[in-house]
Amino acid sequence: MTQHRTRTGLAVPELGFGTAQFGNLFRETSDEDSAAAVESAWESGIRYFDTAPHYGLGLSERRLGAALAGLPRDEYVLSTKVGKLLVEDANGVSRMDDEGFVVETTLRRRWDYSRDGVLRSLEGSLERLGVDRVDIVYLHDPDDHWAEASTTGFAALAELRDQGVVGAIGAGMNQSAMLARFVRETDVDLVMCAGRYTLLEQGAEDDLLPAALERGVGVVAAGVYNSGLLSRPRPPADAQYDYADAPAEMLDRANRIADVCEAHGLTLPEVATVFARRHPAVVSTVLGLRTPEQVAGAIDRFAVEVPDALWRDLESAGLLRRTAAAES
Repeated sequence: MTQHRTRTGLAVPELGFGTAQFGNLFRETSDEDSAAAVESAWESGIRYFDTAPHYGLGLSERRLGAALAGLPRDEYVLSTKVGKLLVEDANGVSRMDDEGFVVETTLRRRWDYSRDGVLRSLEGSLERLGVDRVDIVYLHDPDDHWAEASTTGFAALAELRDQGVVGAIGAGMNQSAMLARFVRETDVDLVMCAGRYTLLEQGAEDDLLPAALERGVGVVAAGVYNSGLLSRPRPPADAQYDYADAPAEMLDRANRIADVCEAHGLTLPEVATVFARRHPAVVSTVLGLRTPEQVAGAIDRFAVEVPDALWRDLESAGLLRRTAAAES
């Protein structure tokens, strides 16, 4: 697969495997399915894997680490996140997580972007993953914590990067405005933008993407199906958008986009998978996967050739922004 180098020289593959589902996102996943999905991804050439302590209170990291064990460490890129520090919660036994993951809350998340919190979080991740290093570390969802995340949190990551402990640092969020601030006001190498640069919506073009191009910062596109709304050829009436029921106007927009895709012999998820990498600031697309079947489908969709006429038809219908940067 094509790789794009960060400013620090780290080569990031253009397709990545997101493992929130390994943490039992919305429903349970088995250890066997997780291991088989990674095996299938490896055989298909995927060499970038992303996780976080937040995903299933560490379950995603443990499952991913077990699945990667025995594979040559120098041949894949591994990223995790800091800021949601996992701490013991003796009162959580028999109580289920209330943040979307089907797990008992024997641990709880504590917001912590202090230097000590960042180092403790990364140490815990390394232990759960069973590795001695990760390649990329993102500050995770610092929406309400700009002051701490952009100072002590970023400084701790910069220290690790300067020491050669990690290859690249950045932030990962479900919004683009604050990511643009990180790009402009700190020395990040990468940012992960979930859901704000997709076939359905392109708000990141207003702030993040121009800043990233100007500063030479790579953008990793995640959430390209907008929480499921674009994941099927036709979105069902109960489709999710931003982890909630999709508003009627979003359902209508997705169906209108699907009309155009079908007129060109393609499906909504195929075009949604290809879309983000059109922009020169986007260095990788990370897809959340759960099973070998989903891996195979992702590989097929990522390889689809989308004709320029389809993009033009979407633009003419007012369903897609006309972006000069994406056409260059």
